[in-house]
Amino acid sequence: MGPLALKLDERFTYGDYLTWDDGERWELIDGVPYNMSPAPRLRHQAISRELLTEFSLYLRGKQCQVFAAPFDVRLPEADENDDLVETVLQPDLSVICDRTKLDEAGCRGAPDLIIEILSPATAHKDLKVKFDRYERAGVREYWIVDPAGETVQLFTVGCNGKYGRPELFGAGDRVKVGLFPELKIDLAVVFAE
Repeated sequence: MGPLALKLDERFTYGDYLTWDDGERWELIDGVPYNMSPAPRLRHQAISRELLTEFSLYLRGKQCQVFAAPFDVRLPEADENDDLVETVLQPDLSVICDRTKLDEAGCRGAPDLIIEILSPATAHKDLKVKFDRYERAGVREYWIVDPAGETVQLFTVGCNGKYGRPELFGAGDRVKVGLFPELKIDLAVVFAE
């Protein structure tokens, strides 16, 4: 898998994760650590900034809040203590509407909306590993943003608890946010260089 994941036979938990002070950023997915270095590229950061701005302005004064990475999202399997949680992720953007999920450490439980911006080093993880984990956790809306193709795939959870076929948007489109139907995001602005 190349430099994307440092896969070890041992499984880890959020308690272990909190002790890692090596100057690196990590995610845990079902106990497997993934190194998030190096930092995202300029284009990735610019897209993240534009999306964060759009959501921040829209959500100002509303119940829901948006957070940008690095921001820990812990996804417990049940009601286990934080130290035993085996999945902690740092999505590029997270929208959380249930404020009881927020604490000083970040978010415990599934955000309502997650946006991941692809990079060559993280594409497989975002498209498969995180996709499966977000679906299992019940993230209602999952966006996969491809800077190279200037596209957004928008997945929503159906009544069966699974993501259906994605809506696909290109650079000239306006994305109608499923959670907030009155919010439309102009991708020409998001992908502008």
